[in-house]
Amino acid sequence: MKKLLIVFIVVFGGCSQDEQVLFADGDSSQMSHWDGRWLVINYWAEWCAPCRHEIPELNDLHHERVKHGLVVLGVNWDALSGDKLVDVATRMDIKFPTLTQDPFLKYDYERPMQLPTTILINPQRQVHDTLVGPQTAASIMAAIN
Repeated sequence: MKKLLIVFIVVFGGCSQDEQVLFADGDSSQMSHWDGRWLVINYWAEWCAPCRHEIPELNDLHHERVKHGLVVLGVNWDALSGDKLVDVATRMDIKFPTLTQDPFLKYDYERPMQLPTTILINPQRQVHDTLVGPQTAASIMAAIN
């Protein structure tokens, strides 16, 4: 009976259809705000020179997101948190939201082993492509199209 109750809670009450996503700066969003959009999930680290090189491109893509129907999200590869994560993202001039939780399990892909890596999640919430190495806004849009 206890196992049946646990299964019921997980299936019907434990997994919100509109999950809240937390960002390093303290803001949050509901997953439903991204319905029908591409997710561009970029893994970065402060010590990664190619990551620092691609940040302005990702900032531009984030700034133009409405035009392209996508959301740019960052994930710190070193799993920094709190003020340390905010400080590093500020020093790197990251203007797109940085997630507090690594989403690799949610979208069923392997956590990247090389930086920078960008995961493209299609509007149906499936992995579309994994881009390894520094990207440009044009290369990301080409992979989406």
